Amino acid sequence: MDGGTGRSRYVDLLRAGAIVLVVLGHWLITALVRAPDGALAAPELMVAVPWTQWLTLGFQIMPVFFLAGGYAAAGSWNRCRAEGGTAAGWIRGRALRLLLPTAAYLVPTLGGLAIAGACGADPALLGMIGWALAMQFWFLPVYLAISVLTPWLAALHRRWGLGSVAALAAAGAAVGLLVIEVDADWAYRAGLLNYLLVWAVAYQLGFAWRAGGAVARPVFGAALAVGGAAGYAALVGFGPFPVSLVLVSGEEVSNTDPPSLAMLAWLLAQCGLCLLLAPYAERALNARRGPGRLIAPLGRASMSLYLWHMVPVLAAGAAFYLTDLAPEPEVGSAAWWAWRPAWVLVLAALLVALLAALRPVDGLLLRLAVRLRAQARTAGAGRAAVLLAGLAAVGWALARWAVQGLARSGSPDWRVLLAFAAGAVLVGGAAGPRTRSPAAAAAERTAGQPVEQGS
Repeated sequence: MDGGTGRSRYVDLLRAGAIVLVVLGHWLITALVRAPDGALAAPELMVAVPWTQWLTLGFQIMPVFFLAGGYAAAGSWNRCRAEGGTAAGWIRGRALRLLLPTAAYLVPTLGGLAIAGACGADPALLGMIGWALAMQFWFLPVYLAISVLTPWLAALHRRWGLGSVAALAAAGAAVGLLVIEVDADWAYRAGLLNYLLVWAVAYQLGFAWRAGGAVARPVFGAALAVGGAAGYAALVGFGPFPVSLVLVSGEEVSNTDPPSLAMLAWLLAQCGLCLLLAPYAERALNARRGPGRLIAPLGRASMSLYLWHMVPVLAAGAAFYLTDLAPEPEVGSAAWWAWRPAWVLVLAALLVALLAALRPVDGLLLRLAVRLRAQARTAGAGRAAVLLAGLAAVGWALARWAVQGLARSGSPDWRVLLAFAAGAVLVGGAAGPRTRSPAAAAAERTAGQPVEQGS
């Protein structure tokens, strides 16, 4: 723990590191080629070069992000309860942290796609660009939904402890078996529950980790890591599940759509490894101040990093491939792999420049979030209903974009945008009268000046 802030540097490292690995993974597998007619195409590397599917064992790192997210949310929710906050107020604050930067991302991307479409750009090209700009959106509605459930997941942990993790895992395994055993549309639709159940296992483990006890002991992490890895190996080696932990075209069974038993097993293995390393990593990070200075700014920029990281790919594609400046060896060849480090470095430089240009916007969003979250109690059934309606609208919109991209038919779907905008307004406007927790009121009386409650 950081003695000054009570934050865990290791948890901050896990969250930031997970985002960085996701970005690097997307960049690494992005293959661009110039078609004979001059158009830009993006062949699927894991179809063209099947062995690259093994790389997803390292780059599908979102279980770590959900584990760290659960740990951090447990502390935030406990503080909110101690200060007299409400579940609706806490949920609203968390949602704003996700929705404000997402809205800032959507304004220029959707606007640019709409302008390009109006100027006569190829609809197929715009559809591909819109898919690339939204390929990371699957995470947003899932994390938003699990954040909404945090107060109830916390109550489940207080009641059952590690049993709550086991219950979620058992439910996810049952749903996964249903998807495999029943070849019907209704079974697939029921399987979508695993987007919540499976990822909530890692999130709930974060609650247990925060509470300490057996979960904080290295032996628990070692057992979970070995058991999860053995389960994944058995399910892939003897079962119907593929190696890849991301969606690959042509697969009869997917590990991610919806999350499968194999994904659940690998999730447990990754989380177990993180728990095993926790005490040693925490000591190492606390012994040196240098890593902490690097982790903190990376953590603050993680949402922007995640949302904007495919924009440099499109910029580099236009600058180097459409102009024939980039070498184009056969995808997957030795020469193609030799150029990958240069490709990643170019994208990293472009992203750093983009994030630097976005810093004033990020600062503005942070101040807006603090101002909106100051009214965090969100009291009253009516306001809670408004909040839920808003969350449902933005969740539906984000899920639609995740599935179809930002411009599936060559232009933005304005119905989806309207649902997102209306939902965001409802979430932002769902605050109740400004209130202060007992702790904040006592501090105000002592200091003789107002003290605003954060969430």
